[in-house]
Amino acid sequence: MKNDYRLDATDRRILRELQKNGQLTVKELAEKIHLSPSPTFERQKRLEREGYITRYMAVVDASKAGNGIMVLCNIRLKQHSEEMIQQFIDAVQDIDEITECYNTSGDYDFMIKVYSRDMQAYQHFMQHRLGAMSCLGSLHSVFVMSETKNTRGVAIPEI
Repeated sequence: MKNDYRLDATDRRILRELQKNGQLTVKELAEKIHLSPSPTFERQKRLEREGYITRYMAVVDASKAGNGIMVLCNIRLKQHSEEMIQQFIDAVQDIDEITECYNTSGDYDFMIKVYSRDMQAYQHFMQHRLGAMSCLGSLHSVFVMSETKNTRGVAIPEI
């Protein structure tokens, strides 16, 4: 990842505030960053155009939506061929239970975050969704007992 120092202190304040609440109106955002609405709007649109802000979304409570367990799965592929790697990357895009996927170094090739209703549903998911992937060599499931921090944001360093 490349550091981009084109962001000034005001841009960084905008990013911090929008990470806290992406539903702020331009007027509310302007008040929080101590700038008038017009330049605030222009800066926000520029941050969107330049890809600093990639999307806005609602954060849904997993358990209230019916997902009682969160599982982190470390995955090894059968081979490290471009074809198998791409096959796995393509496959996870269409699986709703997988909310995050990272290509990792070390003992495993990928780590995925999976939400499931319960253990029985996770077992079915493992056997029928993950197990159906011919590129999968092995997986190691870690069941999350409790989430102690999840800001769903990124640190915005000072200049």
